[in-house]
Amino acid sequence: MLRSDPTATAAPELERSAAPPQVRHLRQVLLWPLRLLPVERHGGPQHQRPWQLLRAMGDASPWREVIDEYTGEHERFHERHYNEFVAFLPYVQRFLYGEGRASRSSADGDGGSPMRVFRRRDIAAVRVTARSGDAPITLAVVHVDLYFFFDVDVVMLNLEVSADALTLAQAHDVMYRFGRGYPSGWDANGEALHCMASVEWLAADGSVLAQSDAQQREVFLSHVCEHRAPRIASHWAFVMQPLVADHSSDAGPLRYRQIEYYRMPMMAYLALDDPRSLTRNDFIRLGLVTGSGDAALGSDCALPFAEQHLADFEQRYCYDRFWANTGVAPNTRYLCCGQALVVIGDAKSAFYACRDRGVLAQFRHQHFLLFLIAHFQKAALLMFSDRLVEALKRLDVSRPDTIRSFKREIRASFEGFLRFTHRYWFHEVSDQPQAKELYRMTASYLGADRLYDEIRNEIEDMSSYLESDTLRRQANTVVRLTVVTAFGLIGTVVTGFLGMNLLALADATTLEKIGYFMIVLIPTTVLTFYTIVKSKRLSDFLEALSDERMPTAAKFKSLLDVWRKAPRPHA
Repeated sequence: MLRSDPTATAAPELERSAAPPQVRHLRQVLLWPLRLLPVERHGGPQHQRPWQLLRAMGDASPWREVIDEYTGEHERFHERHYNEFVAFLPYVQRFLYGEGRASRSSADGDGGSPMRVFRRRDIAAVRVTARSGDAPITLAVVHVDLYFFFDVDVVMLNLEVSADALTLAQAHDVMYRFGRGYPSGWDANGEALHCMASVEWLAADGSVLAQSDAQQREVFLSHVCEHRAPRIASHWAFVMQPLVADHSSDAGPLRYRQIEYYRMPMMAYLALDDPRSLTRNDFIRLGLVTGSGDAALGSDCALPFAEQHLADFEQRYCYDRFWANTGVAPNTRYLCCGQALVVIGDAKSAFYACRDRGVLAQFRHQHFLLFLIAHFQKAALLMFSDRLVEALKRLDVSRPDTIRSFKREIRASFEGFLRFTHRYWFHEVSDQPQAKELYRMTASYLGADRLYDEIRNEIEDMSSYLESDTLRRQANTVVRLTVVTAFGLIGTVVTGFLGMNLLALADATTLEKIGYFMIVLIPTTVLTFYTIVKSKRLSDFLEALSDERMPTAAKFKSLLDVWRKAPRPHA
């Protein structure tokens, strides 16, 4: 049973009794699932995995494979990594970390975990401006990673940023506006909606590596008009390079496509001086990531949605096991809506801010991984759904080559789905109460179980169709062979009765024997193939002939139908 704040069900406060709370430390983690598309290669291995392609690029790519604490030197393995490892159940440990060094026997170094991580280190910070005219905020970039998964064409971009000494309104804007792949629209003045007015990636020396183009409305409009697909904003396209968007004109070894909503799933860690000073409206806006509202209109004190819609907010979205004035991390509240996981706590608590054993360590390790697992599962299921749709789109029943290709794709999807089920699909990741509950909340709001059942039924239906189609074709083949056998039986019986002595060729020359053999072989072959061509109609004739209730005239008509011209299909 989840506990809720006893004051939370009261009417929302109209005014703050004290100064607006300050966010002493903010951590934001963005997780962007994308679908990888296969690329035809004209040289080199044809079945290289995505991370092998990226690894082979060397200095042409800013991404480098991460040798993590579990596969690197013992000096890098800290207590927080141990706590992370033991938090998960054994089958989840094998998914996340693979087998030990002694169990690895892969020549290319791809043994172990089915998850591969690549990191780029050239981006040191990001300067963001929420609205035109606002003061820019500089966020430190903790890391930028790409997560690849064995046997699943999904890549996940992971970006972690941090900042100190922000106002609550600024934290709202960073959480709400930063993680968007492209603008959702523009206002009457041409300002991009719901996203940052400006984003600039900064190098360690402060130079600008790339910046956003959200204000260039015509560029986005023309791209959608031409490609029927959204255009990825320039600053996110820069981060993904050398991976390029599917509809981009740029060349790249790997191409990706949007698979979910353009708003990236997000995690946030907020350390405040007094979490209890937050109003119910603050918690709702933080938990549902709705932004701070327009303070000029007084909406910072108003609920973002109707009261009846938010009446059970605390029961649905709050994990309040530690929302109390006692404990090592007092007044810690977790908010989860599936697309976002937010933790709020007291900055004065040493355990809450501890990077090795405290809440911050749990947020960056255990909670991040359970959040990643839930969103990876959903992204993989959506990827399977896309592949089924594309296979059906390419199917043309009038073209045998597309039918064969469709069968191969459906069988490959079925096999891939079985491997996904046994390798990546699980409902429980931990027996620790906190991790278990947070994963349950995340997965339930994402609707992964319903999506899994839907995809499984679709694949099974298509697989059943292929099996029934194969049985139908086999039955037709048996019918044709039966017809050929039935009519060939006539000649077999006749020649057998005559003993094959119709012509006395014992004393004939070899050339004469060959000639007679060919005279018999050619007509027999032609007659056999002609019987196969007419086997369907001959089968109908044999069926009519065996029907004792059918009159003789109808049987004779069925015989004539064998040579009648088939009607042409309508255009």
